[in-house]
Amino acid sequence: MGIKIYLDEVLKERGMTSKELCGLVHITEANLSVLRSGKAKGVRFHTINRICYFLQCDVGDILKFDGNLEEVENED
Repeated sequence: MGIKIYLDEVLKERGMTSKELCGLVHITEANLSVLRSGKAKGVRFHTINRICYFLQCDVGDILKFDGNLEEVENED
């Protein structure tokens, strides 16, 4: 995967649980879990904006490019 997720680390640094963040951001725990695991295929800018706002962090604190190209499978 080309993008690594560091949301767990930022949550821990801020002393916040994922459940608390879900309540603030207004997303389900299941959706946040998919994002935290790195299995999300996409995420809305609105959601990233709210996550960064409530965690008082920058996008680069939670999402980092690992230098690799993620290959997309053909769905033919």
